[in-house]
Amino acid sequence: MTTRVFKTRFAPSPTGLLHLGNVRTALFNHLLARRHNGVLLLRLEDTDAMRGHEKYAIALMHDLRWLGLQWDEGPEVGGDAGPYEQSRRGEIYQRYFAVLSDKQLAYPCFCTEHELSIARKTALAAGRPPRYSGKCRALTPEDVRERFAKGIPATLRFRVPESRTITFDDKVRGPQSFATDDIGDFVIRRSDGTPAFFFCNAVDDAEMGVTLVVRGEDHLANTPRQLMLFEALGLLAPEYAHIALVVGADGAPLSKRTGSQSVQEMRETGYLPDALNNYLARLGHSYEENAFMNTQMLGERFDVTRLHRAPARFDAAQLLHWQREAVLHVSADVLWNWMSEDVHRLVPAARRDAFIECVRGNVVFPADAVHWAKNLFADQAVVTRDARETIQSAGATFFAQAVDALGKHGVEFKPLSDALKKTSGRSGKALFQPLRAALTGELDGPEMAKVLPLLGVERARQRLEQYAS
Repeated sequence: MTTRVFKTRFAPSPTGLLHLGNVRTALFNHLLARRHNGVLLLRLEDTDAMRGHEKYAIALMHDLRWLGLQWDEGPEVGGDAGPYEQSRRGEIYQRYFAVLSDKQLAYPCFCTEHELSIARKTALAAGRPPRYSGKCRALTPEDVRERFAKGIPATLRFRVPESRTITFDDKVRGPQSFATDDIGDFVIRRSDGTPAFFFCNAVDDAEMGVTLVVRGEDHLANTPRQLMLFEALGLLAPEYAHIALVVGADGAPLSKRTGSQSVQEMRETGYLPDALNNYLARLGHSYEENAFMNTQMLGERFDVTRLHRAPARFDAAQLLHWQREAVLHVSADVLWNWMSEDVHRLVPAARRDAFIECVRGNVVFPADAVHWAKNLFADQAVVTRDARETIQSAGATFFAQAVDALGKHGVEFKPLSDALKKTSGRSGKALFQPLRAALTGELDGPEMAKVLPLLGVERARQRLEQYAS
């Protein structure tokens, strides 16, 4: 018996930019594939021609690659089960529709949306589940031909077996059980000929050899329908893991329709890929350790049994924490490119590495790096109000003494501060804060031992002397 390759999939609809909620699903699938030395499949579910657009598919793939979530099979990569865009798989779906129709496991339904709406409202008012009544189930072949001859549009419905229980073991939510009598015959092909989402979704998972489907819990009710389709078509079903939805502070699902930021927006803001990956890998999933990890380590330690059932609440403060961690851990080359062209123009090439190590612990976004580049390499620092008050409080004599110490010790901060401590009689905060304020315009910031060499003797003297008289 041949062992199936472990394969997960990310199957988005390219109808907009990739947002945090769905990129987390992509990340979970990527990490599981890496954990099991398996395959990550990317499939574009673009059958809804009215909403889909090629530009979103291109943007989606760009976002995934930026995050380091490279797929092993799918668009622009290839594989044995293509095409990987559902808009190009129409013949495959028609073949399976024919199989179900030939087996009399599917039938045309001529009910109008108005009729169905009334039936749903009637059922709900009576306290019954709003399932299809089966009105067209008993139509004879003659009835069907007559309606088609009149040009009446029809959907294709799957004939759900009666009085059965569909069970499966969900990897997150445990044993699941659904009564077929509560489901009712469901549409697998719309009246315009396009396949329903969960039909082509199921067919493609089977045809492409997906072994584990990780998706949001909002798809849980689709699973018994898909399991019945697998059985009817003689296809091998994957296992399922339905993850909790990401919600905002108000408890509403976080999505592109409710204000979630897109990956593109977050990239433009200056978030680093490792920051998003470390945060999202912990959003509805827990690790034994809470240390910063690269994507490979996140995958090695990712465990489907540690996925949570409770809704995952988005926390902007936690995301900022991982952004700071990412800034501390990425390479100097990555950080330099991230800092933007404004920083590149301000910081001399020879001082690049010294600047990066100086400010790394004090920047969160590229704008912070620009701020420090201006403060350290412009002729004049922008002085905050609190810093100016501290300078005025210290007085001209203190800064004259600081100029003298600079002349004797140069940019060696410890001997300079030791000498200033003796001549001024100041120590601790009373010494360091006015000195930092005059040199950088701020009361907080990078270590002065790293700042002073970047400023250089001449620029430091110029900044101190303006307060020494």
